[in-house]
Amino acid sequence: MTAQRVAAHRLTFTRLASSSGQPLDDEALARDVAGVTLVEESRLRQYLSSRTTFFDAVLVGALDAGFRQVVILGAGYDARSLRYARAGVRFFEVDLAGTQLDKLERLARLGASIAAVTYLSADFAADRVDERLVDAGLDVASPSLFVLEGVVPYLHADVLAALCTTMRRVAADGSLFAISVGIERRADDDAEAAGQAAAFRARVGAMGEPVLTTLGPDDGVNLLARCGWEVRHDARALRDDAGLDSRRRSLGLLLASAAATG
Repeated sequence: MTAQRVAAHRLTFTRLASSSGQPLDDEALARDVAGVTLVEESRLRQYLSSRTTFFDAVLVGALDAGFRQVVILGAGYDARSLRYARAGVRFFEVDLAGTQLDKLERLARLGASIAAVTYLSADFAADRVDERLVDAGLDVASPSLFVLEGVVPYLHADVLAALCTTMRRVAADGSLFAISVGIERRADDDAEAAGQAAAFRARVGAMGEPVLTTLGPDDGVNLLARCGWEVRHDARALRDDAGLDSRRRSLGLLLASAAATG
């Protein structure tokens, strides 16, 4: 149900264009997942719009900068690997086996071209994701973009830390990590924000996806630093969208570089 809502929202957003890719395949999958789900204007919609723009911009920016490997962790029904496909770029999508099976069945039924995408099944709490990526062909000597969008609340803190550390092990110098964590809470809307957060936890918990970890932006920065990543503060992440770039930290939208070792 959460995937349906996100897919329905994304169908209403203006997405960043790319010089190539299969946006129609992305949209076909989103429509298939969303079904008859309806969306309306809300703070959730505003946040998802900003989050989508952030990750689109980081991905396209990385590809424009010459990145040829993208690892999407907890990919769910996201299809940026199709929307922003480019010749010579390898995408790796990682998620639970059941989600991957359902996604691949939908993509096959829709006739989407997925030749440039490697779909890996893994449980972040039990499996060595780094080994699976390397076995699948990830080149640890070349820079990669790692993406973790909308997943943090559903991972135990120790699992999240282990995942960030593990990805650093297979991240060549120059690699990037884009991640969404919790939104910064403002003093003037604490009560409203707290109420919405409680409602969200209750809603997803009732659907079998309990919130396990709550982080703010500063928590996210500190976590990444402990795991070998340095958060970046430059505006290049969002290309020409300086307004969103100035707000992205308060929204918990972080971009980090692989920290130098030794």
